[in-house]
Amino acid sequence: MFLRITLILTCLVTLATNAWSEEKILTMSTTTSTQSSGLLDILLPVFEKKSGIKIKVIAKGTGAAIRDGEDGNVDIIFVHAKGREIAFVDQGFGTERFPVMHNDFVLVGPSQDPAAIRNSGHIGEALQKISSTQAVFISRGDDSGTHTKEQALWADSGIQLTEKTKTIIKKGKETKITSKFPVNSKNWYMSIGQGMGKVLVYADEKQAYTLSDRGTYIKYKYGKTPALELDILSQGGENLANPYGIIPVNPKKHPHVKYNLAMEFVNWITGAQGQKLIGAYRLENKQLFYPDVIK
Repeated sequence: MFLRITLILTCLVTLATNAWSEEKILTMSTTTSTQSSGLLDILLPVFEKKSGIKIKVIAKGTGAAIRDGEDGNVDIIFVHAKGREIAFVDQGFGTERFPVMHNDFVLVGPSQDPAAIRNSGHIGEALQKISSTQAVFISRGDDSGTHTKEQALWADSGIQLTEKTKTIIKKGKETKITSKFPVNSKNWYMSIGQGMGKVLVYADEKQAYTLSDRGTYIKYKYGKTPALELDILSQGGENLANPYGIIPVNPKKHPHVKYNLAMEFVNWITGAQGQKLIGAYRLENKQLFYPDVIK
């Protein structure tokens, strides 16, 4: 009898412990740049120590991260495509977009600069030169925030674009992704469907041009061995701004999400400690991100 009671109590304690542990795990889908830049390695251990909440990170392109939120596969998204983020909230999938930080996009390429874009007046002119010389350009092609920005920049440059729609299947659900790219670019425009880090490495191997967020570029240029050999060849301008936002998934749409834990992380990363860590993160004395809430 005593043994039976002991076993029952042990089972109850185990179940309670497992339930508590599960409640303290937050699942976050985020752009690859927050991970590839090394920023999450700085932020998450501090947050976990302070809150007791572990964050399971799923790093992928912004489009895929947003779809994770729409499907209720995650509790929170941390991405960088503001227009799509606002639409995510407006459609009821997220509760509110909270600004977190920003950096900017840069056009990088080989130091030899075969398309001679280094002295271009603006990025639109640089892209025109890449197109006219048919210098190799590597595109993420993954429906990420960077890929979204790249397509907008090609359009703004005045270069004629074409588009292609492909269907991806995830967990039995079909999703159509439409990409726009320069016409007649088969011989020089390469869309590889990879995250920012892998795209930078591939562009380095091919001595090609690509668009990158500044944070990931700095990480691969100054925080990796061997170092990336690509240089920043075009930068600056409001159209290269790269704001990041964080959005809890709406529990009214997906009742199972851990909204309270999500808000704990939101309040921390937009609060004094999180913002200070973001602003202090540097490589070779180069700042990767700039806090948007507490300066």
